[in-house]
Amino acid sequence: MSAAPRLRCQIDQGGETRVIEFAPVSDPYRVKATDIGESFRFKAVVIGDERQVEYIKLYTYYRSARQPVLLHQVTYAAPIAQVAPSGAALTGHNRVYGPGLGRELQYGCALFELAP
Repeated sequence: MSAAPRLRCQIDQGGETRVIEFAPVSDPYRVKATDIGESFRFKAVVIGDERQVEYIKLYTYYRSARQPVLLHQVTYAAPIAQVAPSGAALTGHNRVYGPGLGRELQYGCALFELAP
């Protein structure tokens, strides 16, 4: 039995740090965004199966009064899961800024192999 890929993201916003893991899915439209603090939403779409990942798309939204506003989107095609990657091995360290008030969200993600 082989190891299953998982995406682990560390997200920092407003002095709070969260670590969230994402498993591969087959339907990107069923993936929900996660509220981060009062100003942001973060969504990671990992398309693939328990053997390999076809692609990863990451989205960061600003939570405006009317509706979420897309601030940042990035795609990683056919990334390779690692056994023991550093915390931001896939994405590097990213900073995304919301409009007004200088709100900042920082994140870094790594694709790792979950032992069977």
